[in-house]
Amino acid sequence: MRPHPHRSRPIPSREDTIATDKAASWVYAEGFAPEDETLLRARDRAGELGCTPVQPGTGAALSVLAATARARAVVEVGTGTGVSGLYLLRGMPSDGVLTTIDVEVEHQRAAKTAFAEEGVRPARTRTISGRALDVLPRLTDGAYDLVLVDADVENYPAYVEQAVRLLRPGGVLAVDDALWHDRVADPARRDEATTLVRETGRRVRDDERLLPAMLPVGDGLLVAARR
Repeated sequence: MRPHPHRSRPIPSREDTIATDKAASWVYAEGFAPEDETLLRARDRAGELGCTPVQPGTGAALSVLAATARARAVVEVGTGTGVSGLYLLRGMPSDGVLTTIDVEVEHQRAAKTAFAEEGVRPARTRTISGRALDVLPRLTDGAYDLVLVDADVENYPAYVEQAVRLLRPGGVLAVDDALWHDRVADPARRDEATTLVRETGRRVRDDERLLPAMLPVGDGLLVAARR
C-alpha cells in the first residue's frame, strides 16, 4: 500500500508549535493595549531611578482584575514609580483607595507625580514609606479587595501570607514576576531567587484558601481568588 500523502512527514507536535509561535504571540499580547503618555512618563522615571515596573500586559491584566473585583480597597507591595498603581487605579471604582508601600521614598515621590498627572484625587492614594513586613501586619484582616505583590522576591512567601490574611472572601491576590525571567519553569534552575519564586507559586497553588491561576503576561502574573 502506498503511504498516505498527508502522512509522508511527521505531524508537528503542539510543543513545536508553541516554541515557534510563542515569542510573536507574547509581543502581540504585550502591545495589545497601548500605553498612553502618563504611563510612558512613569515608565521613563522608573528607568531613571533603576526600578523595574510591571510590563504592559501585566498592567492591563491588573486593571481588568481590579475592575472585575470592583476593588475599592487595594494594597500594593512595591510602589515603584506608579506604573502598576496607575493600572490598578484605572480599574478601581472612582471612590476606591490604593494603599501602596515602598521602602524607597524617592520612588514614591515619582509615583505621586504620576498620580497627579493622571488627575487622581489625593484622597484616593495612601503612600506608606517603610518595610512592607513592618507595615502589612498593621493593616486590617479581611478588609481588602485586591493585593498586589511586586517587591523584593526574597520576601515573597511572607508577603503572600500577609496578603491572604488581608483579603476578603472573593478578593484577589496578584504576584508579579511569577515566572522570574522564564527560570521558574526550568527545574534545573535552582538559584535562590528562582527557588523562592517557584516555592511561592507552589504555596499559592496548594493553599486550600485560594483558587489559583498562572497568567503568562509580562514576566508571569500569579493570581488567586480568596475562597
